[in-house]
Amino acid sequence: MRFAYWKNKAVFDAVTRDELEHLDTERDREEIHDRFGCDISFGTGGLRGIMGVGTNRMNRYTVGKATMGFGQYLLDFYGEEICSTRGVAIAYDTRLNSLEFAQTTANVLSSVGIKVMIHSEPSPTPQLSFSIRHLNAIAGVVITASHNPKEYNGYKVYDEFGCQLSPTQAKRVTKYIDTITDYSEIVFTGNPQLIERVDVTDDFVDAVLKQSRISDRAVKKDLKVVYTPLHGTGLIPVAKMLAADGFQNVVLVEEQVIQDGSFPTVRSPNPEDRKALELGIEKAKAIGADIVFGTDPDSDRVGVAVRAGQGFVLMTGNQMGALLTDFVFRNTEIKESAKPAVIKTIVTSDLGTMIAKDYGAKIFSTLTGFKFIGEKITQFEQAKQGGDKTHDYDFILGYEESYGYLVGTHARDKDAVVAGMLICEMAAELKSQGKTLLDRMNELYTRYGYYLDALDSFILKGTNGAERIAAVMNKLCLDGAPFEGIANAIDYNGQVDAEPGFGCLPKSNVLKYILADGTWVAVRPSGTEPKIKIYYSVRGHSESEAKERQEKLHHELIQYLEL
Repeated sequence: MRFAYWKNKAVFDAVTRDELEHLDTERDREEIHDRFGCDISFGTGGLRGIMGVGTNRMNRYTVGKATMGFGQYLLDFYGEEICSTRGVAIAYDTRLNSLEFAQTTANVLSSVGIKVMIHSEPSPTPQLSFSIRHLNAIAGVVITASHNPKEYNGYKVYDEFGCQLSPTQAKRVTKYIDTITDYSEIVFTGNPQLIERVDVTDDFVDAVLKQSRISDRAVKKDLKVVYTPLHGTGLIPVAKMLAADGFQNVVLVEEQVIQDGSFPTVRSPNPEDRKALELGIEKAKAIGADIVFGTDPDSDRVGVAVRAGQGFVLMTGNQMGALLTDFVFRNTEIKESAKPAVIKTIVTSDLGTMIAKDYGAKIFSTLTGFKFIGEKITQFEQAKQGGDKTHDYDFILGYEESYGYLVGTHARDKDAVVAGMLICEMAAELKSQGKTLLDRMNELYTRYGYYLDALDSFILKGTNGAERIAAVMNKLCLDGAPFEGIANAIDYNGQVDAEPGFGCLPKSNVLKYILADGTWVAVRPSGTEPKIKIYYSVRGHSESEAKERQEKLHHELIQYLEL
């Protein structure tokens, strides 16, 4: 029994064992099962879960076990010499226990002879991705749970290209982790001679600034911006970037500048949620700012609110992706790119696709998760290096509906720092023309049709929740969806072709229903949270028409699935 093992084994520290002393095998049976009923799973996103004691929790022992397995994988794959010279880059965000978990990772890796370069301060996830290639590391780890509530933390693993592990790589690492059954095998003391502190913030910001599209500093100076890092890692790189790019009229949300993993001013540090930006919006109203933008704790997602009269409107991830596509292509010498490419996920709106096609770009759709976008960028780069004229595309931008964007190849993950810069430049350019981001959005709707995108998220915690999520997916697979006029139903658990020459997409637990008019609905369990997500993308002649259609689809599906 795992519970008894953890409660009585001397390998676990006194604090861990004391916490378990308060659990009774009869009274707390459900909680014990939730903590010890399984091991926290290592997938393409690494580890992510609630912090606490147990095999199904984020703690120094589960982090140490994952690191030990990952270290053995690296030693077998690269050999001792390369591991001890090139090493692994490690970063961490501002969450509770992030520094401790990062130090645990550094200690365990160095104990088996692997060099470690740990960021000296809390750093954005895209900065970790950048640092891997910048430091010529063989891999990277960042301790973060991104935008999850304060109870969560995570452990994301990257390959030598700065991209999150692919499903194939993650399976290989998992096999190594699964061989570790005795926690006493894990050495937590580390080898200080193999641990180095690094600071690559200025280099990262310099790389971001290379993606600037507007050079007129007078235009930038006129834009009034409110920025909040939501208690996370974005403050230093974003402030340096904005100042260097010429934005002088920037006001910070002082209450949220403090790095604090308890996130005291928000229920959840998620810039997709308007509530997370409310303090920024109130400040913007008071000082007459043009836009508000906020980054999540690891600064890979960015949310934006735009002034509309006396109030502010929060832009959706799909809207911002379309706006960035339009802005970047309008301000890029596209003739210099022989084969421009845009990469988006299968649950992202098609509006950006329509815009990019007008500029002659090739559109690639990947599975959900920016790791697949990063993987595609690496494939383009390797094709160029190998002289493959068929697949040597020029990456212009990639994005997903969940507020993640990347322009440039300095990182292989979504980057709220570069996105924040381009959003501010776009807003400044439009302001000089007497327009806002909303005005430009409406111009795009007039040209391409109105796209309404919506998301339902149902949180289903615990083992019972997992069973309900599985039941929902099984019902759709066995009985189909309730919609009329389905033109195509795609089960991504089967073999779905990617672009010719790139093979098939990896199997994924996603179902997508495309209707005759181009409207689509997709259903998938979250890969990082106990949720099932339903995505709607409805195209109509007007907002009211699209909204009515979306509400009808929503009610049909929710009743059908009994959610």
